[in-house]
Amino acid sequence: MTTGIIGKPFSRVDGRQKVTGTATYAAEFDIPGQAHGAIVRSTIANGRIASIDSSIAERAPGVIAVVTHRNAPKLAYRPHRAPVDPDVGERLHVLQGDRVSHQGQPVALVVAETLEQAVHAASLVRVSYTQEAGATDIRRFAPVMPTSQQTDQGERRPPQSRRGDAEGAFAGAEVKFEATYIIPRENHNPIEMHATIAAWQGDRLTLWDKTQWVYNVAEEIAAVFGVPAENVRVISPFVGAAFGSGLRTWPHVTLAALGARVARRPVKVMLSRREMYYGVGYRPHTVQRVALGASREGRLTALVHDAHQETSTYEEYSESLINASRFLHSCPNVHTRHRIARLNVHTPTYMRAPGECSGVYALESAMDELAVALNIDPVELRLRNEPELDEFKKLPFSSRSSKECYRVAAERFGWSRRNPKPRSMRDGRWLIGWGMASATYPMNYAPASARARLMPDGTVEVTSAASDIGPGTWTSMTQVAAETLGLPIERVKFILGDTRLPRAPVHGGSMTMASVGSAVQAACRKLREEASASAGASGLADASRQIAQPIEATADVQPGDEGQRFSTHSFGALFVEVAVDPDLGETRVHRMVGAYGAGRIVNPKTARSQCIGGMIGGIGMALMEHAVVDARNGRVVNANLAEYPVPVHADAPPVMDVVFVEEHDPHVNPLGVKGVGEIALVGVAPAIANAVFHATGKRIRELPITPDKLL
Repeated sequence: MTTGIIGKPFSRVDGRQKVTGTATYAAEFDIPGQAHGAIVRSTIANGRIASIDSSIAERAPGVIAVVTHRNAPKLAYRPHRAPVDPDVGERLHVLQGDRVSHQGQPVALVVAETLEQAVHAASLVRVSYTQEAGATDIRRFAPVMPTSQQTDQGERRPPQSRRGDAEGAFAGAEVKFEATYIIPRENHNPIEMHATIAAWQGDRLTLWDKTQWVYNVAEEIAAVFGVPAENVRVISPFVGAAFGSGLRTWPHVTLAALGARVARRPVKVMLSRREMYYGVGYRPHTVQRVALGASREGRLTALVHDAHQETSTYEEYSESLINASRFLHSCPNVHTRHRIARLNVHTPTYMRAPGECSGVYALESAMDELAVALNIDPVELRLRNEPELDEFKKLPFSSRSSKECYRVAAERFGWSRRNPKPRSMRDGRWLIGWGMASATYPMNYAPASARARLMPDGTVEVTSAASDIGPGTWTSMTQVAAETLGLPIERVKFILGDTRLPRAPVHGGSMTMASVGSAVQAACRKLREEASASAGASGLADASRQIAQPIEATADVQPGDEGQRFSTHSFGALFVEVAVDPDLGETRVHRMVGAYGAGRIVNPKTARSQCIGGMIGGIGMALMEHAVVDARNGRVVNANLAEYPVPVHADAPPVMDVVFVEEHDPHVNPLGVKGVGEIALVGVAPAIANAVFHATGKRIRELPITPDKLL
C-alpha cells in the first residue's frame, strides 16, 4: 500500500498541460458555427435610455443581430439566490428595460461572424440618455445600516455587536488611540479575462464558462431563462485565476446565452481588460474608524471598529470587515458596526480574503499605532492580549497557533535585532523599516460530493464538480485519493469542472480542500470497501484483475455540529522589511516571513505557492492598487494595466519565507485542513504599512502608500 502521499510536495499533475498550452480555458473552446458577441455599455451612472439607433451597426459587415431592451426576448428571471449572492436586492435584469443604474451597464449586444466585426459594429450603436443625478463618491454620501445580516461561517450575524461598554471604557482608558483607515476600490485583474460560450439545442443549453462554481452558473442561467436547471450544462475545466471574480454569474453569461438564442447558433462573449472593471465586481472602497483603549501595561480595555463600504443601488453586498475585531485580540469591551453606502456603481464582490483582509488592515495598523503610544514591542502587545477563547462566540478555539506563529516568524525574521525608533535603521541612503501584523481567516466547510471508479486496468477515476482557479485542486485531490486508496499517485486521475459530475460547493472561501477533499476521501474509502466486498479481493489491484466493468462508489459529506462547539479559524503572523528612498518616496519590499497555523497541509509546495501569491497580492494592496473613479459619471479612468499597477516579478522581494507550524485539529473536518488561500493575503498590507512607518516615521492611513504620500 502506498502511504505518505498527503503532506508531500508533489508538483502539479496538470502542470504539463498548462506549460504546453494543452489546457483549454473558456474562451479557447472552438464550437462549430460559433459567432462572437460584443457588449455596448452605458456611459452614464444613472438615468434612462432615451433612444438607441442600431441601424448603421445592423448593416455593418458580418453582423448577425443587434439585441437591445427594445427587441430582446423577455426573460423569466425566476427567483434564485445562491450563498454568493447578496441577501437583499435583485440582480441586474440584462436588456430588460431602459433603466441605467451604473456606468458600464450593458445596453446592447452585437453578434457578428468575427470578434473584430462585432467590436466594430458595437462602436456604431448610438445611445442617448436622460441623465439623472448619480451617487458615485462614497465620501459624499452618509452610510446606512444594511437591512441584511452578515454571513459568518454559514451563520447570520447582525451588522452591529456590543460586548461590555466600549465607548465608556475608551473614554476612561489610561492610553487611547483612534484613527480612520481608507482602502480604495481594487479591481479584479486575473490573467484570464472572463469569457462564456453558449450553445442551445432546443431548450437545452451548454455553457463553456470561466467560473468558480459550475452548479451556480447552471442554476442561475436556468432561472433567468425559465428552463430546468438540469437542462443547463456548464463546463469549466481550467480557470486562469479568478480571486473571487468567478463566484457569481455575471451579466455577460446571460448575454452569451441570449445572443445564442437570438442568433440560433453558438455565441462567444469575452470581456476586454477594460470591461473587467465594469462587469465582474471588485473589492469595495472602505472607510474604517478604529479606537483602542489600553492600560499602561498594554492590556486592551476598549475596542471600537466602525466600518462602512460602497455597494450598488440594486443589491446589498456586505463584507465581513468587522468580524476579526470581535475575537482576534482579547478585550472586555468591544463595539463593532458595519454600514453601507448605496451608490450608482455595479455591485462589488468577493476578492481574495474578502472583508478580513480589509478589516485586519485597519485593526492591525491601529494595534501598531497603539504599540508606539505604549512604547511596547508590537509582538509583545499582541501576546499580552492573546485570548483564551473566542470572546465573541464564547466558544473554545478548535486550535489556535497564534503564539507559535509569532515566535517562529519572529525568529526566522530576526525581529529581536529591530531598533524600535522610526528612521533608525538604514542601508546606505535607503531607510529600512520592519513591521508585522497578525492574520486570521475562518475555516469554511460545506456539503460536497465525489465519485470514485475502479477501472479494470487498475486505475481509479475520481470526480467532483469542483474548480481549480490556481491553488492546485487537481493535484491535492489526487493526493488525497491516492493515499486513501493506497495507490501510487500516477494510478489516480481526478476530473473536475463539469455539472455532469457530483455536486461541489463554490470554489472560494478556502473551503475546497475541507469540503471536496473530505468527499474525495469518503468516496475512496467507500470504493475500497465495495471493491473488497464485490470482488472478494484483498486490495484494489487484486480487485481490478477480477472485474470486467468498473466498480463505482459515491459519497456525500456535510458539516456536523463543530461550528456550535468550536470557533474554527486559521491564524498567522507576517513580518516585513521595506526600504524607502527618502528623496523619491519609492518603497521596495525586501523580505517577508509568514508563519501560518492552518491545520493539515496536504501539499506544502502548492500551499507555499498560495502564500507567496498572497504576499505579492498584499504588496499590490499596500503600495499600488487603486481604481480611480470619476465622481461625475462613475467611470474608472484607469481601467487598464498601464495605469492600474499590479505587482510584477520586479516587485517581488528576494526573500519570501513561508512556514507552516505543526497543527493537528480533529474538530474542523475529516481531513483536518483549514485552507490557506485567503489567509495568505490577510495581514500583508498592515505589516507593510507598519514597516513603512518604522522606516520613515510617517503613518499613511489611506492605501495605497505611494511616493506622493511619503514626500
